[in-house]
Amino acid sequence: MTTMTDDAPKTEPGRARALFSTADFRLLRTALTHYARATEDREELARINALHHRLGTYVPADG
Repeated sequence: MTTMTDDAPKTEPGRARALFSTADFRLLRTALTHYARATEDREELARINALHHRLGTYVPADG
């Protein structure tokens, strides 16, 4: 019979660290808002709106 020890290889990776804080997301959304108001390219505006939405719906695990 085998037992699990601390030396056993992990089967799942550890939790990834967050790259951005909640404040970073707010700042990015604000910058995108200003950029969206300045651009006249409809395709670019569609991409900006999609990114703005994704940033707005992101809820970090710790807060």
